[in-house]
Amino acid sequence: MKTRFPMVPFRELLLNRRRVLEETAARGTKIVGYFCTYTPIEVIHACGMLPVRIWGGSGQAEKAYNLVPTFICPYMRLVMEKALGGEFTFLSGIVQGYTCDVACGMVNVWKGNIPGELYHSLPLPYNDSPESRAFLKAGLDETIEKLTAIGGVYSEESLGRSNELYGKIRGMLAALYERRMQGALELCAADLNVVMQAFFTIPPELFLSMLERLTGDLSAAVPGVRTGVPVLVSGGIVEDEGVMTLVEDLGFSVVADDLCTGLRAFIPVSGPDASPMDRLIARTMMRFPCPSRSRPPQRIPLLMDLVRTSGAKGVIFLLQKFCTPHLADHPMVARALRDAGIPSILIEMDGDNGLEGQAVTRLETFAGMLEA
Repeated sequence: MKTRFPMVPFRELLLNRRRVLEETAARGTKIVGYFCTYTPIEVIHACGMLPVRIWGGSGQAEKAYNLVPTFICPYMRLVMEKALGGEFTFLSGIVQGYTCDVACGMVNVWKGNIPGELYHSLPLPYNDSPESRAFLKAGLDETIEKLTAIGGVYSEESLGRSNELYGKIRGMLAALYERRMQGALELCAADLNVVMQAFFTIPPELFLSMLERLTGDLSAAVPGVRTGVPVLVSGGIVEDEGVMTLVEDLGFSVVADDLCTGLRAFIPVSGPDASPMDRLIARTMMRFPCPSRSRPPQRIPLLMDLVRTSGAKGVIFLLQKFCTPHLADHPMVARALRDAGIPSILIEMDGDNGLEGQAVTRLETFAGMLEA
């Protein structure tokens, strides 16, 4: 399904994001990269810096294999390839919330091979308790110290403003996703993917103004009739909008997702009212869990509820090849879905090739099964 609405500004910004970020850095703003949405972007922003999620995209890895093995996920291979090719010279460094081992190990690989002022991994607790929150606060305080050591200026007031800014953005994104579940959004899955990629990689103030305009245009429109078999897409990183286009072209309608590059990036919108730091800590502890941060029994009830709420007839697992946390999570989750009468299919993606051949045939068969 093609959108009739002004997605052009989002797509143009994505095409030109490297130039936009190079110009931003040239004006004196330090840009700090991250791999995973568990990175506390509010803290980076509160220090007067711009947090940007590093993109992998598509292509072939060659130089990267001198530094990393072939059996890591395509995303991490390709970000390394692009870094070695000079794609991210605008970065002042990387701050990475400790999630999967590959992402955290990659911080050290970058430190040894890519010039930068700061390379830091933030340890994150796995459970929620007063001790865990104190541990996280100590980690955030250390992160702030490292950011201020390279020129950042931090205050509780600035963190409060950053919380408000990102909370407003996440709230608007959540509203778009809610409208999609209700069948009241005239945006296809590829459009929402583009919106999310823009959220990760352009200044939040600019993104908010674009999102407000898009939301206003959508509010004045009458959505068309939804076509296709409703499904939920679950997985990690899906950067290529073409993947979502292909899924919907094969007869599906993506009504919800459980993706690092989707719902998990903005749920919950914010933490409860408290001091700025406590609010950030609470949001981190209350997040819709990622397989790298939780066990399947924690995720299964949430995923089941998302399937039922959205009206999805099945689940498509789009997993990055060699993504250990997601692949380890999948068998138990898929079994729970099957026991509940919810069909699912697993598709492994290789960033070099996207979805083609056998994967397309299997998805076509799955669509036919759900329609029967």
